[in-house]
Amino acid sequence: MANKLISQMGLPLPIANVFAARSIITAKDALSIPESDLMALLDLGRDQVASAVARISEITCPPYQTVLSLMEDRRTSGCHGGRLPTLLKGLDEALGGGIPPGLLTELVGPSGIGKTQFCLKLSLIAALPTCYGGLNGRVIYIDTESKFSSRRIIEIGENSFPQIFQTEGMAQEMAGRIVVLRPASLSEFTQSLEKIKLSLIQREVNLLIIDSMAGLISGNPRENESCTRGSRQQPLGWTLSFLKSVAEFSRIPIVVTNQVRGQSTEAFHYPFEGLGGNDNVTSERLESHLVAALGIQWAHAVTIRLVLEAHSGQRYIKVAKSPYSPPLAFPFIVDSSGIVPLSDDGIELTGQEISTIRFQGCGT
Repeated sequence: MANKLISQMGLPLPIANVFAARSIITAKDALSIPESDLMALLDLGRDQVASAVARISEITCPPYQTVLSLMEDRRTSGCHGGRLPTLLKGLDEALGGGIPPGLLTELVGPSGIGKTQFCLKLSLIAALPTCYGGLNGRVIYIDTESKFSSRRIIEIGENSFPQIFQTEGMAQEMAGRIVVLRPASLSEFTQSLEKIKLSLIQREVNLLIIDSMAGLISGNPRENESCTRGSRQQPLGWTLSFLKSVAEFSRIPIVVTNQVRGQSTEAFHYPFEGLGGNDNVTSERLESHLVAALGIQWAHAVTIRLVLEAHSGQRYIKVAKSPYSPPLAFPFIVDSSGIVPLSDDGIELTGQEISTIRFQGCGT
C-alpha cells in the first residue's frame, strides 16, 4: 500500500503537482517526512499539508475486515473470486481458485522446464470467455527473451479448447486479445511499463506476464558492465515498486518468470554434462545448490512462488511459497495442449524439499 501513487489519490490538482515537482511520488515518500518538514519542502500552509497527509493516510491504510466479511466477499465475487484459473485442478484448489489478483506470482525454474509453456496457457485462459472459465479480457505479455511463439499458442488453444478454436474467427479473436511487447533493453522495458501503466490501472487489461525478469536484469551487459552488485539492485527495486503498485491498484494477476543459478564456489554443471565419479552423489550435491535468481529482495516481494523442477525422470510444479496453501508438489508433463497435470493430488513437502530446486533431467 505504501507504493500507491500520490497522483492517483484524488488530491487537488495544484497540491498533487507540488508533490510531483518535489519528487514525492508515492505514499511512502510523503508519510516518511514529518509534516513540519513537508510544509517547508512544499512551501504550503499547515492546513493544506495536514489535509493532504490525512487523505494519503486514509487511502494508504486499508480498512479492517473480519474473517466473515472476507468469506462473504469471496462468495459474492463469483466462483473464482477474481482469480485466474490455471486449469490444473489440484494447483487451483491449493491457490484458492487460481492465480490471485493484486499480487505478484512468480514461476521459477531451469531453462526448458516449462515456464513459458505455462505462461502461454495462462494467456489463453485469461482471454477466454467467462463461460469457458476464462477472464474474457486482454493480456499484456512482455517477452524479454523472444520465447513467445504465436504458432505454439494457437496449437495449445486448438488442443486445449477445441470447441472454441474450431469456431470460425475465434482463434483470431483470442489471439487479438494478447498484446506482446519485446523490449530489447532494461531502459526499453521501463518505458514499456510506463506506457501501459494507465491501461493496467484502469483495468483495461486482465493479466500481465513478464517472461522473464531475470533475463532482462542480467542480460544487458552494456547497461550493466560498469554497475556494482548494489547498483544493479536499483532497477530491480524500481520495477518491484512499480509492479506492486500496479497490482494493488488494478487488482489483476501479475505473473513473472525467474531463472535459477548455481550457488556454489565450484563451476555448476547439469547432470547431462557427463561428470565422472559417483553420479548420484554428485547430482544430489549440485541440485541442492540451485537457487532462484534475483536475490532476497525479489524473493520477499513475490507473494506466491511456484517452482518448476525435475527429478527422477518427472517434472513437478511446486507451491513453495503461498499464504493459501502448505507446500505441495504436483507432477505434470508438457504436450501439444501445454502444461498437463498427471495427478490432482499434491505431494506434501517438508524441510529442504520446500526451497530446493532440482533439475536432473525429465521425461518428455
